[in-house]
Amino acid sequence: MRKRMIQLIFALLGIGAGYSFMPMVWAGFNVQNRWLNNIFIDMVIGLVVFVVLSIILIEPVEKLVQRIEKFLTNEKPEMIVTEVISTVIGLLIAVLISLLFSNSQLFFLNTILPIVLLILFAYLGFILGRSRFNDIRKIFVRRKKTGLEDSEHSGDVLERKAGDNFRKYKLLDTNILIDGRIYDLAKTGFLEGILVVPNFVLYELQYIADSADSVKRVRGRRGLDILNKLRDEKIMPVQMYDGDFDDIQEVDSKLLKLAKLIDAVVVTNDYNLNKVAEFQNVQVLNVNALAKSLKPRVIPGETLKVMIIKNGTERQQGVAYLDDGTMIVVEDGHYYMNKSIEVEVTSALQTDAGRMIFAKPTHSKRGINEKNSN
Repeated sequence: MRKRMIQLIFALLGIGAGYSFMPMVWAGFNVQNRWLNNIFIDMVIGLVVFVVLSIILIEPVEKLVQRIEKFLTNEKPEMIVTEVISTVIGLLIAVLISLLFSNSQLFFLNTILPIVLLILFAYLGFILGRSRFNDIRKIFVRRKKTGLEDSEHSGDVLERKAGDNFRKYKLLDTNILIDGRIYDLAKTGFLEGILVVPNFVLYELQYIADSADSVKRVRGRRGLDILNKLRDEKIMPVQMYDGDFDDIQEVDSKLLKLAKLIDAVVVTNDYNLNKVAEFQNVQVLNVNALAKSLKPRVIPGETLKVMIIKNGTERQQGVAYLDDGTMIVVEDGHYYMNKSIEVEVTSALQTDAGRMIFAKPTHSKRGINEKNSN
């Protein structure tokens, strides 16, 4: 259906081009033969030329139409309306400016400059409508009052107001997809809005998945699997961003620029990206920070049952780990290697690498012979 539509458009363009331009071609070659120089032959020649062009250009044109279709189907209706309105306003401004040069005798001013202005203002209008959607909507949409006294006398559901702390779009970086916890986090329902995966992130995942290094290859394939699970299971809306920033090489820098452009939050577990984003005033949801804040708290005097698995850095110390990976340093734990014992928490220390708990055995099971043997 799509190919037939494109071929029909080429055919109509060919008929129109033949009707409009072939008389000038005949006049240029001084052809006076009525069997050649007539409207019917002109339209047939134009049709044949454009049919040949359609055979050559059908594939790239169809791909372009598919991209446009995909873009429009993924957009919300109100977003499309806003973009169209802002683009039309941009075109009107370009036309008004072009009227100033309409009486000029210079070809550049009366022909080239108006075309440039039309393209420029149409593009600026589209970008403005896309990036400032919420602000433009506020101009045309009158907000309902949400006072308690009004809600008591009205059966309407109160409209949810998105404040400064709410961002509709959540940008996923490469590391968070490879990590995989974004899938579990999305399933819990704590994330709101739309997950956005830019094409440059997808290309980086594909590059890692095709790496000669087996470790990198496994990581890249894991990221692609997580992305496919998010889309197939439709836990949250997932959209692709087809644009790119050719003037920027690093993926992280592209991600931050896109976040500013569409007013999005970056979801990551990359410590360095988190710090750079904070410096550039881009909001970040760090999964590591979330996991750290949700770790169970322990207080001095609390008892835990752990297994000593290795020696500590100090003499006679033993090291154990909780289920969440928190390290516990046990005093005299060296004597209980590979044994499960009950320990009492003495203190806890928070470091950049994570949380460290210090504890001691609740009772000693070592006898005198055991001490002497050590």
